[in-house]
Amino acid sequence: MFEDYIPLGQRSKGSTQRLLSALKMMWMLKQLEKEKGRELRVVVLEKGPEVGSHIVSGAVVEPRALNELLPDWKDMPDHPLTVPASISHMKFLTSKYAIPIPHPPQMSNKGNYVVSLSQFVRWLGSVAEESGVEIYPGFAGAQLLYDVDGAVRGVATHDAGLDKRFHTKPSFEPGMAFRARVTLLAEGAHGSLTKQAVKRFNLRAGKEPQTYGIGVKEVWRVDPKNHRPGEVIHTMGYPIDWRTYSGGFVYHMDGGLVSLGLVIGLDYANPYISPYKELQKLKHHPYFASLLEGGERVAYAGRTLNEGGFQSIPKTDFAGGALIGCSAGFVNVPKIKGSHTAMKSGMLAAEAAYDEVVKGDEEGEAPEIQAATPSISPFTTKAGNMEAYTTALTRSWVWSELKDVRNVRPSFATPLGIWGGIAWSGLDTILLRGKVPWTWGFGGTDAQHTKKARQAVKARHEHVKINVSEYAGLLGRACPAGVYEYVDGGIEPGAPVPQGKEEEAGFGGKKLVINSQNCIHCKLCDIKVPTQDINWVVPEGGGGPKYSM
Repeated sequence: MFEDYIPLGQRSKGSTQRLLSALKMMWMLKQLEKEKGRELRVVVLEKGPEVGSHIVSGAVVEPRALNELLPDWKDMPDHPLTVPASISHMKFLTSKYAIPIPHPPQMSNKGNYVVSLSQFVRWLGSVAEESGVEIYPGFAGAQLLYDVDGAVRGVATHDAGLDKRFHTKPSFEPGMAFRARVTLLAEGAHGSLTKQAVKRFNLRAGKEPQTYGIGVKEVWRVDPKNHRPGEVIHTMGYPIDWRTYSGGFVYHMDGGLVSLGLVIGLDYANPYISPYKELQKLKHHPYFASLLEGGERVAYAGRTLNEGGFQSIPKTDFAGGALIGCSAGFVNVPKIKGSHTAMKSGMLAAEAAYDEVVKGDEEGEAPEIQAATPSISPFTTKAGNMEAYTTALTRSWVWSELKDVRNVRPSFATPLGIWGGIAWSGLDTILLRGKVPWTWGFGGTDAQHTKKARQAVKARHEHVKINVSEYAGLLGRACPAGVYEYVDGGIEPGAPVPQGKEEEAGFGGKKLVINSQNCIHCKLCDIKVPTQDINWVVPEGGGGPKYSM
């Protein structure tokens, strides 16, 4: 369709930000365009039915990057940052009590704002569109496009109108190809296109593996006497055991609403943990129960988030594009924030991308470069080189901020569990300020500890055999939306499986049932399943959750 520039603002729902990066970066690129007089076509692909519908987070937004990009944002109409964070507390929960404890200085929320991230992104979308950005809701990027030199040259969307066996229906429409000089991936944690780029360009070479958490949250309309706009609470301890990294939160929003939730590290070892049920237990703690008494739940959501931090950041540029926001893993784990770093990374990527486009114009048209897919017409421009983005990133406050807290999350993965993590985090953040000369690792991926599972045939028989008999059907409890169930029945190995009945294959009297209509695009299944035989891919655009707060 075009060859100037495309950020892929494809969001897979979720806990923390990332479409912010794409939208913010788009806005900045348009400002650079006005300054230098070069008109560009800038596109954001949004797989949700509308901007913000796949965004979910607490959220407490740090406006540092926003202040840099839009210094006068407070004077702009309809901005949603209307509730300043007024007071922050940290509490350690036992089964009955909430004990106040000091929190690291990095968790101070002075100058921050409590907001619905979904509404914030909607506002950013309107700002971007007013500046000339083209936003296409309902378009889900399914595959990266390459030229014969191996550079990324855009994305292709899914074919639409296929049945569950990928046969065409009367409503079939082929996917669309979006061609670009520069493609930026802003998909959030564990994005499907990001996985393709990481594998193709070996972006994790020499890096620690990424680690993840699952965040589940609810929004409640509470009794006015319990509502304190701007109050921010974080908790540790109950209801999770001391070996498992976890924490709760309560954010008092505007309009009598409270956002509360629980984040659990996905490196947990107990297969009987259910994030959704653990959140329900948390709500029955006396501290939470008193807050919610007389209230009404109005929303529920869940999403995975990156927890690896500085040492897990992959190489952020590749031929023809770059990773921004949580696609790269720019979450500050102690702060439990990533929107500010996501926005800043998008701004830096915008500058580098613009310079590449201008450089290409000055060099003139290149000889035709063939596409790797024969059905795609040749390219007449070179793919952008985004190395300048990575260089700028390493010199920015994003890099130094993440480096200073790099050892906090790994400190909770020792035999001392939460107690060792609390002790080290206090020492590191309050006294040492992250200036120690060493960097701790995470000790390898879960897949390295499930070698047998990795070698299993990716078929239903083997999946059920391993996941039920060796891992107690972990996925059936881990999924926060009830997508996966291990139920009685199934065709045993050795028995014939009729064509079209492949999903009936099972083992030991159990079979796997997939309730795909329940999926909220959290990506937990792709990350946590021990057999690593689930590859989550985007559905036809416009599907999935429809979050509004």
